[in-house]
Amino acid sequence: MGKPIVAVVGRPNVGKSTFFNKICGKRISIVDDVPGVTRDRIYGDAEWAGRSFTLIDTGGLDPKSEDVFQKEIAIQAQVAMELANVIVMLVDGKAGVTLADEMLAKKLRASKTPVVLVVNKLDRFDTSDTYDFYALGLGMPMPLSCEQSKGIGDVLDEIVSHFPPKSEAEDEDGTIKIAVVGRPNVGKSSIINRLLGQKRLVVSDVEGTTRDAVMTPFRFNKKTYYLVDTAGLRRQRGVEKESVEGYSVLRTMKAIDTADVVIIVFAADQKLTEQDVRIAGYVHEAGKPSVIAINKVDLYEGDRNEIIKNLDKDLAFMDYYLPVFISALKGTRLGDLMPTVLKAYENSCKRIKTGQLNEMLSDALLSFEPPAKGGRKAKIKYITEASTNPPTFVLFTNDAKLINFSYLRYLENRFRERVDFSGTPIKFIVKSKEEE
Repeated sequence: MGKPIVAVVGRPNVGKSTFFNKICGKRISIVDDVPGVTRDRIYGDAEWAGRSFTLIDTGGLDPKSEDVFQKEIAIQAQVAMELANVIVMLVDGKAGVTLADEMLAKKLRASKTPVVLVVNKLDRFDTSDTYDFYALGLGMPMPLSCEQSKGIGDVLDEIVSHFPPKSEAEDEDGTIKIAVVGRPNVGKSSIINRLLGQKRLVVSDVEGTTRDAVMTPFRFNKKTYYLVDTAGLRRQRGVEKESVEGYSVLRTMKAIDTADVVIIVFAADQKLTEQDVRIAGYVHEAGKPSVIAINKVDLYEGDRNEIIKNLDKDLAFMDYYLPVFISALKGTRLGDLMPTVLKAYENSCKRIKTGQLNEMLSDALLSFEPPAKGGRKAKIKYITEASTNPPTFVLFTNDAKLINFSYLRYLENRFRERVDFSGTPIKFIVKSKEEE
């Protein structure tokens, strides 16, 4: 049994995402005055009274809404409630009891999962404003003003009181996070749903369906990982930074920065675009190990060698890439994806002994000496590996300015001939003698 799970449910615009962000201590869910901003389930880590737990934010439930995504949102909320150890039903104290509240409460009363009814937006924080909500039949309504941080402690105390006894598994840490990135509508969410074996993420042909970075626990070969689905990255100039979509782009970049390994999704039936290359370039510059998942092969009738040829050309800056041809729709070769992802991650974690490194460096120097400039010749004295993820090597030389990019590229190629660093970038830092 892992950490307890708490699902936050309710109709649109009752403050679920604000509550979620307040409890998690940072802005994880996108908050906007427009109802229906949250579509998928958003996971976050929280802690209270010595208990760690996972909080799930869900999309607003409104049975009368004509939103094309409402059916999908309802499915996601239902899955969240089935996963949860405790359900928090959030209602709007200013609006009073609504038909949507009554319909959701009826469903929750039939559930065996403990429910904490929370009445939000009580700026006066008068408990008499909660009386009408007893009619929902979910026990004592708890007052809350999320904006003013009033009542949060009492709500958390009530939530934690319903947790099962603490297990050792709650203290496990270091879970590998796998970010899934790519242009809109290339099949990122579909890939994750296939890997999970269930429909956890909203999938639609409408571009931009995923706005948040959605982190989902995932078991593979008896180990737990986190899969992070991200909003499709559009060309930056076409997105206003202050818009919900603009914030999603920043969220995607943050997901890449905090990930341990990245799956970059391209579509086999579409030509590689400038934005595809930009996304791969961002992953490369962030120093993240990665796998190129070429999705929708069921829609491609051409020669796959042509795709590889184009990738070799367009991704020349990351010629270490590992490609996997898959079809999320058909499930074709999905079994190859996770082993390839773990290979890339393991290669990024490799630590080479200093003796072996200096032997590799010596062989490279014998084949091609460092450059000279202005009559001054570069001399590389020795090398050491400073860190991993990505493997980072420090070269100690008489003058760092003499070692140019071309020579570092040469060293990288020679090192890759000796050690399998496929799927991960490697970095070189050059230091002059006086910097030792």
